Amino acid sequence: MARHPWVAEADNGTRWGIQLVLGDEGLTTVRDRARLVEQLGFDGFYIFDHPALQPDPWLTLAAVSSVTSRVRLGSFVTCVEYRHPGLTARYAADLDNLSDGRLVLGLGIGWLKPEFTAFDVPYLDAKERYALLEDQLAVLPGAWSGEKFSYEGKRSRVVDLTIAPPPVQRPRPPIVIGGSGELRTLALVAEHADACNVNEVEATQGGMRNVAGVEGVRRKLEALRSHCERVGRPVDEVLRTHFTIKLVIGKTDAEAMAKLEAILASPSTSPGTRRSHPSAFVVGSPETVAAHYRAIREVGIQYFVVQVDSSEIETLELLATRVVPAVG
Repeated sequence: MARHPWVAEADNGTRWGIQLVLGDEGLTTVRDRARLVEQLGFDGFYIFDHPALQPDPWLTLAAVSSVTSRVRLGSFVTCVEYRHPGLTARYAADLDNLSDGRLVLGLGIGWLKPEFTAFDVPYLDAKERYALLEDQLAVLPGAWSGEKFSYEGKRSRVVDLTIAPPPVQRPRPPIVIGGSGELRTLALVAEHADACNVNEVEATQGGMRNVAGVEGVRRKLEALRSHCERVGRPVDEVLRTHFTIKLVIGKTDAEAMAKLEAILASPSTSPGTRRSHPSAFVVGSPETVAAHYRAIREVGIQYFVVQVDSSEIETLELLATRVVPAVG
């Protein structure tokens, strides 16, 4: 597997992507926010895949593609059980064409059980959901090959499937596998993907907390390196990305905390926010936030994906103008 051009851009320095939490009114402003993200110089504009809580990412990003020209588009990450692998191949190819080759395809096994129930989708055990992810990873290149493709997987099958037109990007759109699991998830990244997406947050009885810190990120990257060595793949073929569940920046630490308190006073459409302890969030002045991300970059992260509420224009602007330059 060759190094994808999007991955190779890491040689030019650290990049940032914004995952926007749309909220109930998000569709009315999403085009404006996407233009702002592009104008501020960020690499990616992403929307999470929780269709029971906010608009569908594929439809929304198709609309965004028509008002942007440079910024990457995708979801960190799409749930493999919500759509048949053939449909994911179709949607991905179409968005890559509509955006002139700007798709980043994120994949994950899903975790929000009430959402599965809402759509009458079976909430399989983790082993079976990983089998679905493996099916997706097998179907995508076959469906985009230009030839009729058939596949009988552990949970999915396709018969004589051809997706035309195929994606614009060559050899294909970059594939990101989300999740920090050191045994299974990062093994699949080493075997199939162009990027990982990890963080230092772990599940505890009190919710998702930052209990591992920077050393947790270092440990996950070492696990990725070991998996790459096992399959004989250069580790630099995998972009090392990091995910922040919620980012809030103010001119001072006190202002940022006040904004966070106001945000948390209202129900969030971000399920990650709902299940997380505040220790899982990154909150503070530009100086505080920059120090946080510099420490993570120093252990090997090359690309940051930060989740920001659509109302938080100040956070976006301070991130672009004061944090990104300070992180380097």
